[in-house]
Amino acid sequence: MGRTQTFDTAEAVRSARAVFWKHGYEAASVPALEAATGLRRSSIYHAFGSKRGLFDAAVDSYLDEIVRPRLAPLAEPAPGAILDYLRGLREALERAGSFIAANGCLLINAAGAAIADDEAVRETITAYRAELGRAIGNGIRAHRPDLDDAETDRLTATCTALVVAAYALARVDTVSAVHSLDTALDLVRRP
Repeated sequence: MGRTQTFDTAEAVRSARAVFWKHGYEAASVPALEAATGLRRSSIYHAFGSKRGLFDAAVDSYLDEIVRPRLAPLAEPAPGAILDYLRGLREALERAGSFIAANGCLLINAAGAAIADDEAVRETITAYRAELGRAIGNGIRAHRPDLDDAETDRLTATCTALVVAAYALARVDTVSAVHSLDTALDLVRRP
């Protein structure tokens, strides 16, 4: 009979998520994950199968607890929801000392790392980018019903790229990250 699990899986995943988000998959050592989660290596491997299994759980947690709640108001948005989304993201990136300002986006960071060579990770990043684009598109359609489909698609692609750029820049140049979001706000507001 195996040992009974005595730790909170969701809390362990959240703690590991912070390590992966800050350091990336490759630089997140098992000892750092042990320290963050309070688990021994054997418990990590028993619960998640591998460091990679823990990373996959952290990505799922990131999508469910961080990304989707932020995108939820864009699912059936009010006309100002896209502006609220962009302003909220801007404020989070601008807030000195905030985790997002210091670390950007877990999945955008992963897109530029060796872990993105893995097909499953690449598919997850691609699906995230598509989900982000759909949500932004919903917000733009609600805010700018005057645009035709082609104009909406162009504005959606541009704003999505600006959000991705902001996340990519957050770690190294907060001013430029915020400027990317200001540009997106200006484009959405433009008549």
